[in-house]
Amino acid sequence: MAEYDNRNKGVLFKNTDKDDQHPNWPDYKGSINIGGTDHWLSAWIKKSKDGKTFMALNIGDEKKAK
Repeated sequence: MAEYDNRNKGVLFKNTDKDDQHPNWPDYKGSINIGGTDHWLSAWIKKSKDGKTFMALNIGDEKKAK
């Protein structure tokens, strides 16, 4: 079976570590691959001025292998 190609793809998971003591932590976290390099990915659930819900994203520094 061929290995799955993860290039230019990402994934987010609900941040179960977020709590009242850490309200600024992202609602979702995960990783994204851009051009063959893995990066951290964070997302916050926000509301626009007209009440529409959206996700604000942040792509972090290169994800270091453990």
